[in-house]
Amino acid sequence: MKYDIMKNCIRLIVCCLLLAAAVSVTAEEKQYSEAANVEYPTALLWGDTHLHTNLSIDANGMGNKSLTPDDAYRFAKGEPLKGYNGSTAQLSRPLDFLVIADHAENLGVMANLEAGHEALERSEIGKRWKELLEKHPLDTTKALNADTIDDFHKTMFSVMPGGDGRRDFFWVGYAVGPIGDEAFQKSVWGEVIANAEKHNDPGTFTALVGYEWTSTGGGTGFGGENPELFNGNLHRVVIFKDGPEKTRQVLPFSALDSKDPEDLWSYMEKYENLTGGEVFSIPHNGNVSAGEMFALTDFDGNPLGRDYAEMRSRWEPLYEVTQIKGDGEAHPLLSPTDEFADYETWNSWGGEMILFVKPEGRKQQATSEYARSALKLGLDQKASVGVNPFKFGMIGSTDAHTSMATADELNFWGKLSLYEPSRFRAVCCDDAGLRFTASGYAAVWAQDNTRASIFEAMKRKETYATTGPRISVRFYGGWNFVEDDTHRPNLEKTGYDKGVPMGGDLTKGPKNTAPSFLIRAVKDPEGANLDRVQVIKGWRSEDGELHEKVYNVALSDNRKDRGRKTKPVGNTVNLENASYLNSIGDPELSAVWRDPDFDPAELAFYYARVLEIPTPRWSTYDAKFFDIRHARKNLRKSQQERAYTSPIWYTPTQYENSR
Repeated sequence: MKYDIMKNCIRLIVCCLLLAAAVSVTAEEKQYSEAANVEYPTALLWGDTHLHTNLSIDANGMGNKSLTPDDAYRFAKGEPLKGYNGSTAQLSRPLDFLVIADHAENLGVMANLEAGHEALERSEIGKRWKELLEKHPLDTTKALNADTIDDFHKTMFSVMPGGDGRRDFFWVGYAVGPIGDEAFQKSVWGEVIANAEKHNDPGTFTALVGYEWTSTGGGTGFGGENPELFNGNLHRVVIFKDGPEKTRQVLPFSALDSKDPEDLWSYMEKYENLTGGEVFSIPHNGNVSAGEMFALTDFDGNPLGRDYAEMRSRWEPLYEVTQIKGDGEAHPLLSPTDEFADYETWNSWGGEMILFVKPEGRKQQATSEYARSALKLGLDQKASVGVNPFKFGMIGSTDAHTSMATADELNFWGKLSLYEPSRFRAVCCDDAGLRFTASGYAAVWAQDNTRASIFEAMKRKETYATTGPRISVRFYGGWNFVEDDTHRPNLEKTGYDKGVPMGGDLTKGPKNTAPSFLIRAVKDPEGANLDRVQVIKGWRSEDGELHEKVYNVALSDNRKDRGRKTKPVGNTVNLENASYLNSIGDPELSAVWRDPDFDPAELAFYYARVLEIPTPRWSTYDAKFFDIRHARKNLRKSQQERAYTSPIWYTPTQYENSR
């Protein structure tokens, strides 16, 4: 009897302990407070991953002689900064993160020559450059406030490649050197790292260490036989996850070391092996790469193979799809049925169509320059070599050389300091200056505002690009989203529970079921209403042909989708007053869309494009502010700004074992 009582007591104790353990585990896994259970990223962070300061040779040579990385960080954090035109610039809202990506090629040389760095002046090139700087001084403020446009033109021509030659010497700095010795290079790189560390404030503002690798590819490039053409462009921004303890162990790998992207990727691999840190690169400016950015051959002209595809996919998770030198999502020659494909289109460094390239040749060239086309080429490579080399997410950034990371039409401080707001830039003779675009920003869905969280979000491609407005966009793909999901207050939870976010992958779904997509877009609180949400699909049919289609999935003002005959949203832009009204469009659009043309045997990708209603372009704001009645008539006066999400890829069963 006593034995039975004791045995029962032991059983009771064991049961209590097991129950307590179960309760403890359950409590750890699921909290009563819903917010404590959230594991998906909820922080939408805004930044610029491509900003230049006076440490870049071209930024300095083109007028930014004194605005430093420290100034750039303070400006991005919301502080006012005095421009060379004498006016004060300031963001209406601070950014959350910034990458100062000064050119690695002769990094800091111009600024240090101006400051009288003795070691630089002892080199042959440094001595010659110093003499030219003293003989032909550049006063940016004086140029921007010149009495006549002719005086302004004289300054512009003096610094342009192929100009009058007085101050264009620095362009060859991308091809000659390095001008400083290793001690100088370590000193400047240490300054870059120290500035990032000084301004990095986890939880509030993130400063990621980075630089630009400025390969001019196989073209003539800067300082070549025809520098005015600026052919070739394989530019990348290199971004480190790490702080000074790791980034100080290396020097930037520049195009003076090699112009071949594969050598850059090898450098990044060596960095990770040496330090245990992490790094990746972001290609940009494919729209003016003379067909090189997404070519189907490597740097030596060999067809792309699996090794190349694996390396590029590994080291380049993102692509800068929009920036000041034009928009790179689509081209009207490649997407003639897309009424919105011709947005801030550049066809050369000069902004105009390359005159010596026939239309059929230009179309072929553009195929390897634009994001949508490249995504399609990636599907074809996936089918042929087993790996997609162009499986990238989307971001935007400015590529401003002014130390000011602003992409707002009403607050556009130009590509270069000589293009700061003035009464000359909207009537200038230089087509590139006229066609510069106030774009863009990188949007990142992260857990928190830290280097690690932002870096990891970029690696998984949970990012999107905008041409400037801070439009909030969520984009999920799955197999069983329903219309009611758009009305749920916790749409994000539904998206992650039932599908994958932007940048994700869909594989085999239920039989006879097409993928569905859950989308929500909300206007910039300080910007324009939304016109529409579209899904762009690209796919490879079983016969090897590549296709694309644009679907209107949500339209404002209760409009109905009628394809190319869909009623336009309208236009409230007042050119005389440089203003618009939010009397059209909607502040929020959402939808669940299921692919009506789905074939489970075909490789495909999907991404969302969100369009605002028409708003004034920066040139219209210039014309109003400076009372310029004779501004160029062929300039666009208004535009529809937009956002592009990272794609979601669908992979049929037969391709699942490859990346």
